[in-house]
Amino acid sequence: MIKATEEFLKQNDELFESRKQKILQAEDNLTVNGVSYYVSNSGNDENDGKSPETAWKTLAKVSWADLKRGDGVFFKRGDLFRGATIETKSGVTYGAYGSGEKPKFYGGDRDYADASLWELYDKEHNIWKCTEKMLDAGTFVFNNGEAHSRKLIPSYKNLTFVCRDDENRIFDVRNEMTKDLDLYWEFDEILTRHPSRGENFPIPEITDAKGTIYLRCDKGNPGEVFDSVESVARRHMFFVADNDNVTIDNVCIKYIGMHGVAAGGHVVSLHVTNCEMGWIGGSIQHYMGTDPNYPQGGRGTVTRFGNAIEIYGGCEDYIASDNYIYEVYDAGITHQITTSKKVTMTGIRYTGNVIEKCVYGIEYFLDQIEDERESYMDDVVMNDNFIRLSGYGWGQQRHNTHTPALIKGWSYVNTARNYFINNNIFDRSAYRMLHLVSLKDEYRPEMHDNTFIQHLGGMIGQIGGNEVEEPKIEMFDENAKSTINNVFGDKSAKVYFIN
Repeated sequence: MIKATEEFLKQNDELFESRKQKILQAEDNLTVNGVSYYVSNSGNDENDGKSPETAWKTLAKVSWADLKRGDGVFFKRGDLFRGATIETKSGVTYGAYGSGEKPKFYGGDRDYADASLWELYDKEHNIWKCTEKMLDAGTFVFNNGEAHSRKLIPSYKNLTFVCRDDENRIFDVRNEMTKDLDLYWEFDEILTRHPSRGENFPIPEITDAKGTIYLRCDKGNPGEVFDSVESVARRHMFFVADNDNVTIDNVCIKYIGMHGVAAGGHVVSLHVTNCEMGWIGGSIQHYMGTDPNYPQGGRGTVTRFGNAIEIYGGCEDYIASDNYIYEVYDAGITHQITTSKKVTMTGIRYTGNVIEKCVYGIEYFLDQIEDERESYMDDVVMNDNFIRLSGYGWGQQRHNTHTPALIKGWSYVNTARNYFINNNIFDRSAYRMLHLVSLKDEYRPEMHDNTFIQHLGGMIGQIGGNEVEEPKIEMFDENAKSTINNVFGDKSAKVYFIN
């Protein structure tokens, strides 16, 4: 093993920054065979959209437009688009045009750094109430990431909101907001439904619900204290669903409470390249029975979610390359499914991405239930990614703080073949670096030429089959290089330790 000196860590940071800047400054090289449409803040939806001079204006127009296979939609660089999800179409490319910064897509309906939008709710506890109703927020982000909120979420039990750590205590925002910038989103109208899994108790219906935001701000009116106040709003940005041959290139997606790019079903040829994605996730997914993220909780507890790029289901020719992804509540990039029917995931390429401060840098799982064993992953390559600091970002306000990993495969069946993890830089995780468990040892990835940087006393993680028993968690100790060579199978790994 090699000691990671201060000079080495400085050079490592400079390498990360260099790769990040290359992505942020990537040029537009897309071509389309069909019609090119343009969108800008100065456009008009009554235009034909077929030139920069006759551009459309809104994201809603893009979603409603009668786009054909081979068409392209290009957003003006330097412009900011807000408050709506783009419903993609099969065979359509989405990219940028012009000069300057990548076009920005923000989840919130507006910047809430406006003193007139806030009124004092509780002077004793410095709690402010937003005068505009809004979607649930995963968190609030202040001054472009200088600070963020801790989100408070009660459980819902016996038709009452109660504290997650003490279900016998009624949730009262005035008592629970104990820290500066604490955040609470309140349902305006409690609509309930019954959860799945045969349960019949009522739970809140979160879909499209709007409510009131409460924010503790010890320094005064948030609209005066901060230059920018962004809601990480509960919506997707690019909703792909099961559309095929969708390309998303050279855009900036931020402050999205669900998924930055959301796809599912069986997705063919989704390509996401040269994008910046940050401050993603953290919204309430649902109120259910026992919360998997909070196992000690009872029924009516809460699951939060949100990934930068996700396919939930089968896929083929799935590419996520050369993206800069940061501060994500769950995963930077993922393919995943829990299924009782045959699902195939093939031709997956995660290459050249730089990812930091996500709970899971790359996540995957194929959870095969009810004795389903026909599903599989095949031809999966994770190459030349720089992933660091999993579990060090805002997502660690979650309850399952022990789960972070740079690559997270969980401990499912995960049937896989032709699976390779090569030439990546793995730079520190607050928990496991790698979690690569499957039913059988033969499903494990082949690894070579990866770089590992971790604190002595931290964890390398787990790899191998769990048909008999769960593989042990390997520690990053004085034998870490030997463990990575012989247990993880990366004979050519470079291993650096931090005291």
